[in-house]
Amino acid sequence: MKHIYLVPALLSALALTACTDDDNLDVHLPEAEYGTPNEWYYAGGKLGTTSIQSAYAYRQATQAVDDAGLSLNFQIGESLFEKDYNTSNDAFAGLGPVYVRRGCLYCHPNYGHGKRQTAYRADQDGNGYLLVVYDKKTNAYIYSVAGMPQTKAVKPFKPQIDESKINIEWKNYTDEWGNKFPDGETYSLIYPEVTIPADAYYSPVTVKRDGKYVVIPADQVASEIGVRLESTIGIYGTGLTDAIPDDSITAEWKRQSEYFNSVGKTNALNPAYWSQADNKWVSYYVNNAGDKKQYVRRYTYAMSRGPILDAAGANAIWNITNVTRPDRRYHYLSLDGTIYAKSSMEDPDVQADFPEYIKQIDPNNAHPTWHTADVKQNIYNYLMAKDLDPEMSSSQYKNFMIWHRGLAVPAARNTTTNRFKQGMKLFKEIGCANCHRPSWTTGDDNIQDPNGIFKNNDMPRYPHQKIWPYTDFVQHRLFMENDIRTGWCRTTPLWGRGLSKLCTGAEDRLHDCRARNTMEAIMWHGNAKSDARYAIEKFRNLKKADRDNIIFFIESI
Repeated sequence: MKHIYLVPALLSALALTACTDDDNLDVHLPEAEYGTPNEWYYAGGKLGTTSIQSAYAYRQATQAVDDAGLSLNFQIGESLFEKDYNTSNDAFAGLGPVYVRRGCLYCHPNYGHGKRQTAYRADQDGNGYLLVVYDKKTNAYIYSVAGMPQTKAVKPFKPQIDESKINIEWKNYTDEWGNKFPDGETYSLIYPEVTIPADAYYSPVTVKRDGKYVVIPADQVASEIGVRLESTIGIYGTGLTDAIPDDSITAEWKRQSEYFNSVGKTNALNPAYWSQADNKWVSYYVNNAGDKKQYVRRYTYAMSRGPILDAAGANAIWNITNVTRPDRRYHYLSLDGTIYAKSSMEDPDVQADFPEYIKQIDPNNAHPTWHTADVKQNIYNYLMAKDLDPEMSSSQYKNFMIWHRGLAVPAARNTTTNRFKQGMKLFKEIGCANCHRPSWTTGDDNIQDPNGIFKNNDMPRYPHQKIWPYTDFVQHRLFMENDIRTGWCRTTPLWGRGLSKLCTGAEDRLHDCRARNTMEAIMWHGNAKSDARYAIEKFRNLKKADRDNIIFFIESI
């Protein structure tokens, strides 16, 4: 694939949030200076923006990749993302024994956001959904499946959940305004409800309550176990956001904390991560198997990850496919660590076919504990092993991360037009930019790798770039119907999203793809308790031409 860089062109977007109900909309806005059309155009800065506006816009390398002499590495890493893994002995071997997907493109169609689905099928192109299965009493994940439940398996093993029994029902929703603007324009809203019957689970459904594991009886699964959908987001530009200093993100949380405290909103920021009373972090990202250092949280809806080199992509190339590598020589299985292995060792079907399976996996008997006369124990030993043979080499993993950190952001479009400028002005004035913060400046971009594998010279880097992701890297609450688990969700970056229809074939937005276009995404922010309520009230009362200009702006950035 040919990678082309800068020449004025375009970009795009997603939803909106506002954090204040005060008329002084800039009171905690971190950057009142909005720059110039030339700055807006370079969404990823001079080092991170591509001019390509075709269906391949999300797949381009940054200028920093070329500057570092890493173009070939980028292309090799790209192939690891694009190919399906399998059970043969070729370069993409190692799939299973259970897995979420056989490759990355299923979840990230053409490198973009997942698409809305009406049925859960792991092999369906564009199905970016990950199942969130949790205990309604504690709001915590259940322990008998993996954090990202596996609905596929390599024989003789069986998936943790039978996906044929997963039901996704899309329901219509009418908001308090009757899905209508004061001038008569209408819109539609839908949301998913997901159910999984007790007999779809391979292992007994197990939760942890008061420090003890509890098995939920089959007749109580429907009432006590909840299911939500969380879809993948676009992966382009993630390396650029990794270059924002931790101190800058901390300063944004502190700024918002001080503002909310000043207006008496003492519960506006997630108390699991930030103390508004003390105005500081109470939880950092820490890799206890790595350097054990504290890193500021910045990735995933739940902000469960720190630096990109130990974030979602670095984990997905292992746990989505269960392909091992030198630093991950173990399987990704049930959250408790043993439940799936114990269920498998007691399964007569697995017992019957395991000896033939393990001969193919370990033909030279390099792992004697997998080949004893006790087949049940062999199954357990294999699934629980910590010394599995690496199926992805260190060099392959390095190239994959060069590719991941090296993906460019499409340039913003229409930046010199009056519609863009008017839309941007209104985006600020009604309060959207208070959470969808327009720009950030990267730091020295010294590589942070909790696993201690990579150094500065190993990766493309983006020092001192002004970038325009349109996110504050803070969690807010929208109180949507059938909302995301916990209710707290990181403000999603908007850059590049206006090209989604062209690149992926769909415009679906928000964490579960409930919004089929930008208008629906905006209006899902309008709940009476939403942090964005004030902005949506303002948006509703704009003239249609002004509402359209805001959407035009969002779909151009």
